[in-house]
Order: sequence, then C-alpha cells, then structure tokens
Amino acid sequence: VKRYLPPPTCFLFENNLEESQQQALKKVVKQYENGLPLKDLAQIFKILNLCAEKIHNKEVFLEPTCEILKLCGMTFLKTQLLDCMRIVNDCLLIILEGYLMRVPSSQVKIQICKCVISFYHAESPKKQLETGFTKQLILFATFVEVKSYNPSVKGLQLNYSYEDFELKKLLFNMVAVLAKDLCAVPLLSEGKMVLALFHYVKPIEKPGVHDWSAAQYEELQLHAIATLATVAPLLVEDYMTCQGNTRLLLFLEWCVAQDCFFGQGNSFHGTGGRGNKLAQMRYSLRVLRPMVSLGDDAVNLDLCDQGVINQLLDILKNTTNNSKEKDDAIVMEIQTDILLILSTLCENDPHRKELFGSEGVDIIIQLMKIDPNKFYSGLGHNRLLFSTLDCLWCCVLGCYIAEDYFLEKEGIFLILDLLSLNQKNICNLILGILVEFCDNPKTTRHINTWRGKNNQTAASLLVHLWRQEEAELGVKHDQHGRIVDVKKPLVSRFQEQQEVTPMPANCPTFDIMEVSENTRAKIYSILFRLGFENLPGLSAKDFVTLAIIRRYLDFKVGEVWSEVCAELKEENFRPVTPDQEALKVITETAENVGKMVATLQTEMLESQRFQEIQEEEKIYAKIQSLHKQREMVNKSWEDFLTRTSNYEVLKKTKRLQEKSVEASRPKGRLQNATVHSTEIKGLNTTIASGRLVTVESTPSQLTGGPLADTDLALRKLSVRGGALKKIKGVKVVDPFKKDSVAVK
Repeated sequence: VKRYLPPPTCFLFENNLEESQQQALKKVVKQYENGLPLKDLAQIFKILNLCAEKIHNKEVFLEPTCEILKLCGMTFLKTQLLDCMRIVNDCLLIILEGYLMRVPSSQVKIQICKCVISFYHAESPKKQLETGFTKQLILFATFVEVKSYNPSVKGLQLNYSYEDFELKKLLFNMVAVLAKDLCAVPLLSEGKMVLALFHYVKPIEKPGVHDWSAAQYEELQLHAIATLATVAPLLVEDYMTCQGNTRLLLFLEWCVAQDCFFGQGNSFHGTGGRGNKLAQMRYSLRVLRPMVSLGDDAVNLDLCDQGVINQLLDILKNTTNNSKEKDDAIVMEIQTDILLILSTLCENDPHRKELFGSEGVDIIIQLMKIDPNKFYSGLGHNRLLFSTLDCLWCCVLGCYIAEDYFLEKEGIFLILDLLSLNQKNICNLILGILVEFCDNPKTTRHINTWRGKNNQTAASLLVHLWRQEEAELGVKHDQHGRIVDVKKPLVSRFQEQQEVTPMPANCPTFDIMEVSENTRAKIYSILFRLGFENLPGLSAKDFVTLAIIRRYLDFKVGEVWSEVCAELKEENFRPVTPDQEALKVITETAENVGKMVATLQTEMLESQRFQEIQEEEKIYAKIQSLHKQREMVNKSWEDFLTRTSNYEVLKKTKRLQEKSVEASRPKGRLQNATVHSTEIKGLNTTIASGRLVTVESTPSQLTGGPLADTDLALRKLSVRGGALKKIKGVKVVDPFKKDSVAVK
C-alpha cells in the first residue's frame, strides 16, 4: 500500500507514478495467486478502494482490479492463530463502504457477482476422484450385473439381505450424484454403468426366480431405470452400444401387454403403480424423453426405424380412451412425456409427420377437449394441454394431409374455443399455431365460421385480445380507443421508461425483441390473412382498434427508425446530408400515417354517432306511429259507440256512407250493359258486408234470420242444386228407414 500511495513529490511525474502503481498491482496478484491471507485482507481492500477511485479517470486500472477481485473469490488463508472474528468484522465494514459499486464498469460488477457466488457455492476439492475412490464405488455398484475380473470384487457376494438391499439403493443414488460431475462421466463409461443399469430393463419374471422378493426387485428395477434417465444422456455411445432403444421399446411393449403381473407400488418410484405397470412405463419414458431431446440423429433415426411413433401412439390412444385412468396424475404424466417425445421426433421431418397421420390427429383433438375447470387442479392437466398444443405444432403443421384432416375434424373450432378462454399462459402459443395454420387456404373459412359465446366472431375475439394486450403494456389511448401520440402509437409504458442504449449491429434492440414478447404481431398476422375488409361481428369500437391493427407494420417500422435516430443522437453521430434527409422523410411519413389513422378513427366515431342518432329517430318515429294508431283505434271505438247508441247519428252515418259509395262509382255507363245492384235494401249497418256467417243460438224460425225485414227474408229453400225456388216442403228419404220425414 505504501508503494501504491504517491509520495508528496510524485505529482510532477504522473506517468512514472501510474506505471509504478501498475507494476505494484501485478506483483500483488502474483504474490497472492494461491489465495489471500486473512491478515492482509484489510490492506487488499484499501488497494481496491484506491483502484476504484482511479478507474473513473484511468481505465488502465480496470484489469488489475478484476484480477484482485478474482483472488477474493478464492479460499482465504489462515497463516497463524488470529482473531478471525475481528478480521471478518473489519472486512465487512470495508465492503459496506461500497467503493467498487461506484465504478461505472460492467466488468467489475460481473466479477463482484462471481465472487459472491463462489462464497455461497464453495465446493470441497474432489479428492475421491483423484484417489480412485469413485472408481471403486462404481465397481461395487456394477459387479453383480457386469462380470469383472478385478481382485477387489473377486470374493465379494451379495446374500440378498435387507442390508444388501439398502446398499444397492445407496449405490444407485451415488451413481445419480456422480453423474452431475462431468469429471466422473469417463469413470462411469469405463465401469460399464449403462450396461449394468440396463440389466434391470426387462420384463419381471415369475415370482421365485430372483433371490430378491417381488417387492424388492420391483423397487430396484424402478430405481435403476430412474438412475438410467440421469446417466444415459451423458453416455450416448454406451447407450447405443447396449442397444438401448431396442431394450426400452421391448420393455414398453411388455408394459402395455396384458399378463398376470401386478405391481406392488410400495416404493417412492412405484407411486401409482400398484396392480398395474404404470410405474415401469412412466420411468421408461423418462429415459426415452431426454435421449430424444439430445437431438442426436443416430438415436432418433434408430427409434423411428423401429416404429416408435406407432408404438407411442398406441399407448397414448389406450390411456386416452380408458375413462378410469383419464384423470390420474401418473397417466397424464405418461401422456405428457409421449407427446413431448413425438414432438421432438416429428419436428422438421415431413415423413415422420405423415407417420403421425390421422390417428395422431384424432388423439390430439380428443385431448384438446379437456375441461377448462381442471387446468389448475394440480393433477397435470395444464402440462398435458401445453404438450398437446406443442405436439399439434410440431407433428401436424407442415403436413398438408394432417392439416386437412385436422380441419375436417373441426380442430380450428377447438383452438378458438381455447383461445376464447383468455388463459394468459397459452394465448401466445395458440396464436402462433393459428398463424402457422393460416398458410393453409382452407383455414380462413373455418376461422370466419366459428362463433363463440354470445355469438362472438373470431375477428371480434382477436380485436379484444389486442385491446387487452395493449392495456397490459400501458399503450396510451383515449377513452374511445383512439391514438393519443401519433409519433409513437405502439410504444408501451415500459418502452418509454427505457433509456436509449446504443447496441451493436448484431444485437436486436428492445423494439425488435418486443415483437416476439407479446401477441400483437401474431394477431396482426392472423387478421392480415383473414383480410381487414368485411370482417363479421365487429362493433364501432372494434373498427377503431382495427384501424390501428391494420397499420401495425407501418407503425413498427417507424418505431424502429425512431430508435435508430435516437441511437445516432446518443452516440453523437451526424449522418451525411442525404441520409439525414432520408431519415427526416421516413420520420415524417410515419407521423403522417399516425395522423391519418387518428383522423380515420374520428370519422368512424362520428359516423357511428350519426348512425345511432338516425336509429334513435326511427325508434321515436315508430313509437309516435304506435301512439297515433292507438288514438285512431280509440276514436273508431268511440264513433262505433256513438252510432250504436244514437239512431240519428246512425242514419247520418249511413247517408254519408251511401254518398261515399256513390261518389266512388264511375260516372259514365256502357251501352247495353246490365247493372247489378250491390246493395241490400233495408240494412241498418254502416260497415261493409263480407262473407261472414253469424251463428246464433236462437232458432232462425223465431227471429227470422239475419236477413229479416229484407227482400231476402228466410224462405223455404230447396236443398238440391240449382237456383233458389219457393217450395212448400221437401221430402228426404232416409236410406235406412222405410218412412219419410218432411223437413222445412
């Protein structure tokens, strides 16, 4: 520290002083390369604090500071009996001063974080690897399953006691822990650990064949398969040498087969496997899933050549159709693993998608009909739905045969039903699937046909999701949904708070990353495929929002150019005159687009207001007409009462009626024309006569009939056809009686 601090006369030779200080720092790093002594910590932190003050003006001190910080991440050395608590307290006080946190360098801050991590993750030296102890443990774990000529296990045997059973499980646990250390992986390969674990991946034989009891052997088998799921992905070559794919597929075939085996289900790994083989199937798929996820072409090709797709589809079909096991957590985990395996195998491979085919599509459609109320039941329905949608994306999209079959089964309706649930965690995934499906020209017809709750259309649903997304992002709009800031119509609240940070050309900026972080780009893509014209079921508010969606791409381009201008200004760069003019034109064009959309939105709202006023006037006119009609009915009834209660009024009305009838007749008459009278004389009614028959209870012989006191008064008429004739009586012969009766 004395050498680092400048003497009073050294300010005249500043360059020499800096070189001397840098040399002193290098010597400090060299001196303590094996660790910092506790007694020197206070002095080291004084040096760091002095470096922190220098870095503000001299960046040459940045590298020595980071090197000293690396030493702080190592184990501290204790050279003699010291008062450790006093030293620790002194160091804490020095650290709390926070000199290094004032340094405006990300490199120093990252190094400080690494030191803190090393404090809390201090691992003891792996002496078991260096001494060969790990190799011996691996040998003891495999000597029963793999024949070894090592003298250490020559006379060693297991007597299948309870202690040996517990020892075997401890050895399996030890292997799973060692697999986390990459230094131990070569030892696991050398000890043929994969082969030893595959010894248990075989059908369980009849009871009594093994020296272990049935429950003990089942527990060891499940424990070995669980350990294999950790070890096999690290030893792919050993896995392929042992024909791991073949062994696993044969074992899965045994798990599906119907035989007399019944699982005990007593162990931790045997949960849910009592009376069945679900535990064995569950852990076999746990081995297969990470192997497929490695993306190793040899492993995946070997699996597909052995018919793994059809075999897994059969298992998935059986578990899906079995109503008793439908809501079992273990069964849903098995289904989830199978769907993830199929997704990995079929992704980017058209031939495998064809193998998935219609059978797989039927299963996907059945799984998509999960009750939404069960998503958060804790049994795994949400994971099953996620894996189903992922399988739909990877196994169906891109294969036109499978896509068409999915559309025929009304799969798009199921997707839109899920989207209408408005589950935030799956909306982005579902919208991505719809975007991919829109490449198929048949999809748009299905989307436009769909109707949701309250007869909601797909376009209305998408516009609603857009408004909801912008509300969460904090995009500024007025109460009617119109644009507020025409320069930045899409900018969220978080974007406004972000400072301009110049980024390298190969790094995406925040405005670019924002496209993939929310659903607006996907909604725009779907509506673009549907067409922005003639979308059904949209309200005026929806059309206002649709005007923004339609110009999303233009707004986003203008936003990116604004970000470019801001970065140039932040870096104090001035573009050449042509580029400056081009940037100005682009900025003005983007602003004009915003103004145009805002004007269009205002016109839409005014048109809607005018239409509402017209509809209101029509409703009021209809109400007025109803009132007027009611008044006319009341007046007609009053006139009727007046006519029926006052004979003079009745005669007057009759005269007016006759006068009106006479005025309506033509004035001129044709020659030789026969005039027929249309009036019945003697009537005292003022209404037009019609073809109505009045049936009265009083006999017509007593009243004279309705035409009494007229020329057509009741007469004796012939019942035969022909003209009316006046006769005295008519005899009707009854065919069933001999005598006849006269009828008047």
